[in-house]
Amino acid sequence: MASHKYLSLIAIITGLCFALNMANLSQSAEQNKKRDQVAAERLFTLKVLPLLKVKCFGCHGHDPKDVRGDYNLMTREGMLKGTDPEEPPLVPGNPNKSPLYQAVLWNGSEMPPKENDRLTKTETEWIRKWIAAGAPWPDAKTQLAIQKQEWSVRENDEGIIVDTSGGLADDWTYRRYRPEDIWAFQPLKQVDMQKMKLAGQHPIDFFVQRKIDKEKLKVAPQADAPTLIRRATYDLTGLPPGLKDVSQFRKAWKKNPQQAWADLIDRLLQSHAYGERWAQHWLDVVRYSDTAGFSNDYERSNAWRYRDYVIRSFNRDKPFNEFVVEQIAGDELRPGDPEAVIATGFLRMGPWGTAMIPQKELRQIYLDDLVHNVGQSFLSIPMRCCKCHDHKFDPVPTRDYYSMYAAFAATQPAEMNVAFLPEENRKGFAEKRKLVAELLEYAKAERDKVVNKQEAAAKKWYAEHNLPYKNENARKKDPEDKKPPRHVGLTPEEKGIKKVREQDVWIWQRRLERYEPMAQAVYNGQDDYKNGRKLRPPKRINHKWRPENFILSGGSLEAPSHPVSPGVLSATGLAVNSQAGNPHQITADLQGRRLSLAEWIANDKNPLTARSIVNRVWQYHFGKGLVKTANNFGAKGGKPTHPELLDWLTTDFIKHGWKLKRLHRLIMSSEVYQRSSKPLNVKKQATIDPDNALLASFPPRRLTAEELRDSALLISGELNPEMGGVPIMPEINREVALQPRMIQFSIAPAHQPSRTPAERNRRTIYAYRVRGQADPFLEIMNLPNPNESCEMRNSASVSPQAFTLLNSDTMTDRSIAFALRIQQERPSQPAEWINRAIQLAYSRRPTPQEQESLEKYLKEMQIYHREHQPEKIEYPTQVVRSLVEELTGDTFEFIEKLNVYEDYVPDAKPWTVDAETRALADVCLLLLNSNEFLFVY
Repeated sequence: MASHKYLSLIAIITGLCFALNMANLSQSAEQNKKRDQVAAERLFTLKVLPLLKVKCFGCHGHDPKDVRGDYNLMTREGMLKGTDPEEPPLVPGNPNKSPLYQAVLWNGSEMPPKENDRLTKTETEWIRKWIAAGAPWPDAKTQLAIQKQEWSVRENDEGIIVDTSGGLADDWTYRRYRPEDIWAFQPLKQVDMQKMKLAGQHPIDFFVQRKIDKEKLKVAPQADAPTLIRRATYDLTGLPPGLKDVSQFRKAWKKNPQQAWADLIDRLLQSHAYGERWAQHWLDVVRYSDTAGFSNDYERSNAWRYRDYVIRSFNRDKPFNEFVVEQIAGDELRPGDPEAVIATGFLRMGPWGTAMIPQKELRQIYLDDLVHNVGQSFLSIPMRCCKCHDHKFDPVPTRDYYSMYAAFAATQPAEMNVAFLPEENRKGFAEKRKLVAELLEYAKAERDKVVNKQEAAAKKWYAEHNLPYKNENARKKDPEDKKPPRHVGLTPEEKGIKKVREQDVWIWQRRLERYEPMAQAVYNGQDDYKNGRKLRPPKRINHKWRPENFILSGGSLEAPSHPVSPGVLSATGLAVNSQAGNPHQITADLQGRRLSLAEWIANDKNPLTARSIVNRVWQYHFGKGLVKTANNFGAKGGKPTHPELLDWLTTDFIKHGWKLKRLHRLIMSSEVYQRSSKPLNVKKQATIDPDNALLASFPPRRLTAEELRDSALLISGELNPEMGGVPIMPEINREVALQPRMIQFSIAPAHQPSRTPAERNRRTIYAYRVRGQADPFLEIMNLPNPNESCEMRNSASVSPQAFTLLNSDTMTDRSIAFALRIQQERPSQPAEWINRAIQLAYSRRPTPQEQESLEKYLKEMQIYHREHQPEKIEYPTQVVRSLVEELTGDTFEFIEKLNVYEDYVPDAKPWTVDAETRALADVCLLLLNSNEFLFVY
């Protein structure tokens, strides 16, 4: 009996334990289920829903009136319902049977349909897991709680949340970025060089060599002295060294290479040619041009003063942070200082036309251009991407875009009265003004002929209708029955001629302003009517006026939303005023907005500005920046190949006063810069480092368009080293120069070259740059389009370049001048001609083989040219133009005067020299087409 009692007790205990275990298991299962539910809701809230918003809602629910395929994805009910009740698009718990999941995999259906929008494997896996978990769709309150919990963690495995002024939605404000994508917004990393084991190495060599050693590459040896002087001279001056320069450098190099190199760099940096060369780099970035572009392409007659300001700034080694502030806000920094006002020509560099554009839209175009250009030029952050929405990839909210927009909202473009500086070149103003005045008087006379005929007929009409006569302007707004027909008394041809001559008068009046003490600049004032033909500040400025600025939804003027105040980019973490409620807000006064912005940009602690210019300088020395996208340090730009080196160089640059010449010395004194361009092991280097990002050897490059023209002029003895002044007009292809170039109502004036060789054969930076008509020689040699900022010259070689270098008038003229120089220096000595030609072209003496083959070629060409005489080409003094009158469709003709050719002094041409000279010119042309002349190694 006792045993039975014990068995019963055991059974009871066992039952209780089993029940307890079952309860625990049930509770554990419930907890697991709840945990899985929470995880699924987090997955939906943080991953799936944002993905649907970006990829799907635009077509499937965002616009209730236009739901593609009648499939609304904006609710769980809509997602489950679909359009076919028998085949629901979403089967919770079973992704493989869910057509929605198969569509995002592109199995059968393809959603999103565009290849660029196709989901990644990670994104499709999010959707699979979500469906497998039952496709939960938590309510808005739950979603917000999940989001807030996520936002409280600033950094995790998925990235970093960046503090900004805030996006238009919380999803953007609290999104995460990979650290490597936002490197440029982070403070400079301080590198303790004391802890680095430099072992006597140059700091640049230390950082570069570490990566090379890691890849087990061998570096190229040091280049020889002739190669180094040519490399350095082109880099710093854009011109080749002379034979004497090379000879002296070689001697100094043998005695003390380090001292010879340092002395060479110092000498080149002191050359006026340095400013001309490095100013060209900056003018590429800011899109320098002498005309405005668009339908009229009006001349910016005084833009040359900004160009010369840039050259002066580089030659004077102006601290770059000061250079920045002057260009953005020189007029606010030093009111009344001509140099500071001229500097604001930077704000006038973009293409901008006013014809047939509403004034509000016109204003928006100008301000948008300023924001974008300031962003990419100084900060290497393109701003155009966030005009319509928060930036898709970078921590730049559209609020910041419109804060910068507001910083420029009081800025108005104008031709300002600015006294000439003593150092500005005004040589030849009287003679040049005279040529323009002649064309203006001719245009006025031709216009007046037609206007006088019209007004005579108008007077007759008024008399016949017993009305008092009114001139053309006075009667414009009169009723039609109270004034004569618009072009009364004129033939269809005369109607067209009147428009043409009125346009000509405007053009030549504008051209005369080149010689007036005016500058393409800006002022702060109220918005008013703008006409690109003549921009002048108002007589009175309303100092109480303040612009109102809003975030424009979709970039539309018709959709203003949240108001904004002037401010700066918030993602940098650099506050303007830490005491203010908004630390990134600047003054809202009429004056001082740009100055506050400029000082923030040029601040030592701004992580973008100094990095940007240091990277640009490195690029111009090595052909590629440490960041290959010099205008874009954002997530879609390149990443630094040597981030520590970039930050060390930038820190050093700031520490030593933002001085560019010191930066040149630092870079060029490194072994990296002085290496040969011939790799030790070509095959291994091409395999491991095909782009030469590690810089185991120096990257060779072709001459730029300007370097090519300037070098040919220097070698031919034609180059006039005169600096500054109004633009020169080189000879260009005559067919292009005289072809009709349409502008509104008329044809733009033909390209008339400067009258004398001394005027037109100056450095190319001084050449007239027309947005609507590029110099064909320079364009084919990859001169950049001035409508867009050029971060790096295109160095692609195409077949038309070879034809141009061999056959163009530009190169033919240079080769003839080259030959004449040689004959003058070595009269009647054909063997010496070859020797001297090589010396001038290559800064060395010819090899025996070169001497022999070129003498043979010279003799062949002498025989040819004795048997063939070139045809003489005359310069025209006028050209007949033909146009169609827009109102009647009738064709009419008119004469354009080419008055420069009435007293023109041409360069030497084939028909002006004898057969011996033409033969030698062919030898010279051959040298100017050689790789040794065209490339820097």
